[in-house]
Amino acid sequence: MNERSAHILANMIDNLGPTRVRGLKEFFGSLSEALQASQDDLIKVKGIGRDVAGNIVGQRETKDPAEEEKRAGRLGARLVTPVDEEYPDRLKEIYDPPLALYVRGELVKRDRHAIAMVGSRRSTTYGKQTADRLAYQLAKVGYTVVSGLARGIDTAAHRGALKGGGRTLAVIGSALDKLYPPENEGLAEEISGQGAVISEFPLGREPDRTTFPYRNRIVSGLCLGTCVVEAPPKSGALLTADIALEQGRSVFAVPGRVDSPTSRGTNRLIKNGARLVEDVEDIIEEFEFLITDRTDPEASGRPRLQLSEEEKSVVSALLEGPVSVDQMVRHLGVKSARLNVILLGLEMKKVLRMAPGNLVELTVDPELSQQCVGEGYQD
Repeated sequence: MNERSAHILANMIDNLGPTRVRGLKEFFGSLSEALQASQDDLIKVKGIGRDVAGNIVGQRETKDPAEEEKRAGRLGARLVTPVDEEYPDRLKEIYDPPLALYVRGELVKRDRHAIAMVGSRRSTTYGKQTADRLAYQLAKVGYTVVSGLARGIDTAAHRGALKGGGRTLAVIGSALDKLYPPENEGLAEEISGQGAVISEFPLGREPDRTTFPYRNRIVSGLCLGTCVVEAPPKSGALLTADIALEQGRSVFAVPGRVDSPTSRGTNRLIKNGARLVEDVEDIIEEFEFLITDRTDPEASGRPRLQLSEEEKSVVSALLEGPVSVDQMVRHLGVKSARLNVILLGLEMKKVLRMAPGNLVELTVDPELSQQCVGEGYQD
């Protein structure tokens, strides 16, 4: 048995979990060695009692990692373990990283620039509209939006990111073949084509009261920070915020009406020091250095801007100097509503700014601007 198969098997064994697995690795030197040890030797490991040792010995012969992978494949998914290159680096940093991820879709390196957006299932129109808007804008400036596919705020966040043409990850509190809530099956399909649906639970695991809190550590663990849009005083979203703080990640909160039950949790977070969010700028200011990647070795120390084709056309139009919005609409042949979206994204990336007289002007170095729209530029 290799280490990859050992992680998949360990994830399938009842009551084992990441924390106990860490102890097994430290004691035996590798997880594969631990899963082949005798019950008497397993009991010697701190945290592994007779019952858990019995589970390991009894289930290692009945559970088949290879068959589990085949079953996942029939669902259009695959398994990713900590020994795989695709496993998210940020998850490796948390106290109890999942032993295996069932992934339907794709995980990519740019997902390290991710923001979690969570909130109440019984959300208000205000909450859903705010989540949709913030997720849309985050997607536009290159952040991956992570949520839990639940009703309410989670659903609005995923849909906003999809509308923004960005990436979104849904971490669910059940197995992939027991997707919950069932009415979000279509949304999950969309997400898998523009991000990924993720679960750590072995196939066949139904959602229950314990699975959702457990998945929250993955939602926050994947991200730089967690934004709570709406949450009553006792809410899973607040638990996610607490976990994010324990993981050393940033916490944001959207303020709400003082007489709204769904805003009491977020308002309390702000009282306790969470960063107040009125607009997406309040989030990205926390991570401004990530908007432009300044570590590209091929750029000889120069910043590297990540621009879409539409954004390049706008930058190109501004190379000779400030241009009015109306002139740009005529020059580019784009509708004003669409242009406003493009301008917002470039403004968030600190590429341009709005000047007096409805003019738009570049804020980055002209030579860099030329480099970004010229031949040889790589997205």
